[in-house]
Amino acid sequence: EYMFRGISQTDDHPAIQAGAGYSWSNGLYVGAWAWNLDFGDDTDDEADTFAGWNGHLSAAVKLDVQLVRYNYVGEPDGVDYAYNELIGKLSFAENYSATLGYTNDFLATETDSIYVAVGGSWEVGNDINLTAGLGYTTVDEDLSSEDGYLDYSIGVNRDFGPVNIGLGYTGTDSSGENLFGEDNAEDKFVLTFAIGG
Repeated sequence: EYMFRGISQTDDHPAIQAGAGYSWSNGLYVGAWAWNLDFGDDTDDEADTFAGWNGHLSAAVKLDVQLVRYNYVGEPDGVDYAYNELIGKLSFAENYSATLGYTNDFLATETDSIYVAVGGSWEVGNDINLTAGLGYTTVDEDLSSEDGYLDYSIGVNRDFGPVNIGLGYTGTDSSGENLFGEDNAEDKFVLTFAIGG
């Protein structure tokens, strides 16, 4: 299932994802990702494009800044879901990260939104990695009476040859359910299989 910040994008159905990118020695990179979707209308797929830079600020701190364009395929007539987001991510002490995102067009509603998140990844033995994350999305009052919502996740994953298999538990608080519906924002387990880096 394709989960984005605690919200299901595929209505409890499986998702297939693929991506490709190219980077230069100076830290600049470009790329694209694609997923199938189920919004309950004619929208079939999401095809995101991005460009950014990453590099070390110090021996222990790495910065990644990217501009993402969220594009959607098969939108109903008169509907345009596409929007842009600027995202910065700091990675530090090998295991931890902090993310800050900003868009002035949240979900193509001309609404300002800020996303802040912290996360971590730790090896716990037997080649098993434990991951955890906590995020908060602010939502302008023009979109909803809610000020924002909290999302969270915890999971484990392990490499089996070229395939990484992960099992995660993710969800949102009641504000997420009020904004996006209980079915899309409820707590759930997600099983993932990933090939490549």
